[in-house]
Amino acid sequence: MATADSFHLASFPSPSRGVIQLGPVPLRAYAVFIIIGIVVAILWGNRRFVARGGRPGTITDVSVFAVPFGIVGGRLYHVITDNQLYFRPGRNPWRAFAIWEGGLGIWGAVALGAVGAWLGCRRYGIPLGSYADSIAPGLVLAQAIGRVGNYFNQELFGSPTTMPWGLDIFVRTPGGVAGGIGGNTGCEFPPDYVKAVPEVLCGTFQPTFLYELLWCLGVAALVVWADRKFQLGGGRAFALYVAGYTLGRGWIETLRSDPANHFLGLRINVVTSIVVFLAAVVFLVLRRTPREDPATLQKGEAGPSTAPADGKSTAEDAEFAADSAPTEFAEPASVSPGAVKTASSGAVKTVPPGAVKTDETSAATTDLAAPQGDEVVILSKTPSGRDTDKS
Repeated sequence: MATADSFHLASFPSPSRGVIQLGPVPLRAYAVFIIIGIVVAILWGNRRFVARGGRPGTITDVSVFAVPFGIVGGRLYHVITDNQLYFRPGRNPWRAFAIWEGGLGIWGAVALGAVGAWLGCRRYGIPLGSYADSIAPGLVLAQAIGRVGNYFNQELFGSPTTMPWGLDIFVRTPGGVAGGIGGNTGCEFPPDYVKAVPEVLCGTFQPTFLYELLWCLGVAALVVWADRKFQLGGGRAFALYVAGYTLGRGWIETLRSDPANHFLGLRINVVTSIVVFLAAVVFLVLRRTPREDPATLQKGEAGPSTAPADGKSTAEDAEFAADSAPTEFAEPASVSPGAVKTASSGAVKTVPPGAVKTDETSAATTDLAAPQGDEVVILSKTPSGRDTDKS
């Protein structure tokens, strides 16, 4: 191993630790940056959704479903594709649950997160494509932020390099005690280890985490530009994000030196990137759906439906509606005092004197008796022309 005196002048160092102790509470950089990324993605997604005509807060509501599904999916993908880290002889399978140590596969997160998003969109009555398009640039920005967590964990770096932007990786030990760890040829250490004192340079490597961070920022800018220019809808902005990200992830993955399973001679993530890239391109070419009507984005509130389960009104509902409807009576063109209109025939009949009382304080008032069920309702014709109920 090299010493600190042999550092490349233009290289940059890795952090001394990935965990900071706040009393008894460990503050893990990887988890902190993942959380920051999620918050940024949701806030930006909300702004984009509102700009498309949606109700404020809907993206947050749907993300309550999507985020937990995505975290579980991301961890499952990592554990399955890197199962040798947890289930081979000498490994601790319980570490598969130690998500704070790092290890989230983006494609598992996207796949299972989409299931959660679908459930949320159904609950709040908005199209899944509009949610995906709104969240797309924020999601890839969240990935960029998450890569900073990899930097603190001293992971996801590439092969040794003499490039001026090389990343210096230092030996980390429990508690930062002096010395190195024998047999660790990959220069990767548990995230709760601390840089040894005196410091020992394990090597200078390609900062592939930084390459991916910068690529993600570029993809986010591309999605925003294309979405504004072409008014993408129906999930096409999300598909552009997927295509753009996989295009970069494919070549960046080939630079990495950490252990990985292979398929057809390629790292499994390279194969996945190729397949997903092709699927995203096909979707972009075949999908011609215009941007959603803003009216379809305004539902956004969950709650029980007031309609019957079978979608049909019952006879009782119809009868109640008929009984509840207000009854209107057409005023005859000329009605003499003491005349009423019957409900059965609609004919005007004369009421005996005294059966209908008039308001003697207003000489201009004409009283009409209108039937309502078995009762007679006296309607008073006021000088202003309005009918008043005197019953």
